[in-house]
Amino acid sequence: MTTTLAGGRAARRQTMRRIRPRRSPAVPLLLAVGAGAAGVLWLWWTNTPSIADTTGRILGAGRITGLLAGYLMALVVLQMARVPALERRVGSDRVARWHAMSGRYTLTLVLAHVFLVMWGYARQAGRPLGQIVQQTVDSVEHLPDMGKAAVGAGLLTAIGLVSMGPVRRRMPYDTWYYMHLFTYAAVFLTFWHQIADGNDFAVAPAAKTFWYGLYGAVTALALWYRVLTPIRMNVKHRMRVEAVVEEAPGIVSVLISGRKLHRMGAQAGQFFRWRFLAPGMRFSSHPYSLSAAPRPERLRITVKAIGDHSARLRELRPGTRVWAEGPYGALTAARRSRGKVLLVAGGVGITPMRALFETLPGAAGDITLLYRANSTQDLALWDELAKIAEERGARLMYAVNSPGGERPDISAESLRRKIADVDRHDVFLCGPPGFAQSVYEALRGAGVPARRIHHESFEM
Repeated sequence: MTTTLAGGRAARRQTMRRIRPRRSPAVPLLLAVGAGAAGVLWLWWTNTPSIADTTGRILGAGRITGLLAGYLMALVVLQMARVPALERRVGSDRVARWHAMSGRYTLTLVLAHVFLVMWGYARQAGRPLGQIVQQTVDSVEHLPDMGKAAVGAGLLTAIGLVSMGPVRRRMPYDTWYYMHLFTYAAVFLTFWHQIADGNDFAVAPAAKTFWYGLYGAVTALALWYRVLTPIRMNVKHRMRVEAVVEEAPGIVSVLISGRKLHRMGAQAGQFFRWRFLAPGMRFSSHPYSLSAAPRPERLRITVKAIGDHSARLRELRPGTRVWAEGPYGALTAARRSRGKVLLVAGGVGITPMRALFETLPGAAGDITLLYRANSTQDLALWDELAKIAEERGARLMYAVNSPGGERPDISAESLRRKIADVDRHDVFLCGPPGFAQSVYEALRGAGVPARRIHHESFEM
């Protein structure tokens, strides 16, 4: 059985569209975040009297670390909300990096806040630093909402520990994913402590109103985009598995049928988070890119078996219900700024590149695809790629190991030999992290500006 989907009307219309690049809103968003942090510092400054002794300085430091931690907690929730303006314009990979960085800063500030405030309280009570644990226990027992805050801080610490690289890499994805969702509970529990015990909110009612508004807004966004929007989309489109086809050793395509799927707003280069309602897979949700442009009644993903979930996709039966969230990702034609485009794919990274190869606007000779694989047998979807190249007048190249196992040369010099004007191309890049990094460096060495190398990575 073949899964060839080249030549659809929607894809042909896409290739005729004008190039209209959109700028990423990342810089304005970061400036807005910085302005918010400056506002938090101003709130602390205006509500802080002159500090004359060491205890006052310690408590003052505890207050500012607590305020900044509370502000970052709201941003952590916002970054988990999967807001389309962030996921599709900034890029899911960059938002994921922001989330990881915000989480580390938040945990550091929370721990600093707890230590500094408890130390200050111990000094006020005439206790030495060695009795800070007892001071913490007493504060939890007597101050309002401190018990909730202690549980929330404990959850944040646990989440931070399992998100550390060495631990994260050894933990099953689904376990890490569901533990990560406890971030919402941690933020909820610590919020009430901020309002009840925060001196700045007690003396500045406007600040308390703003804090309620900030947390209320990010909570509403999380509920809307993480819960209500997926429910509405899946009820409307009613997706099911149509067929599962082996494309290459260890690589399968899953065809997904449904109602008016082209109205989901998906674009070539994007991905969904897929949940297949089959035994043993109901509670697993994984991101896979579309490997063809969306059709009115069909979507397709192509996946390499590199884990338990991806390996079980070949066992899916036709008719299995599918639950999806998305579309996500900014690796789309909107990133393009030049007439000529080079697509570089490594391994299963061919999936979004294949969809872009089919749909990117361009005349004959404008689009080139370089496909890296270990062997010719691993060149998944090659027949489709060849057909698309022939129909569009595009250039298709592959780079595979020699019979002796020698890796092909993908360097700045080899790129310039194969594509003389490579420095005047936009480049879309997808593949394993090591491959992507080496190709990025080669492209930079060949004179391609960093702003024209478009890549999304989901290594956290």
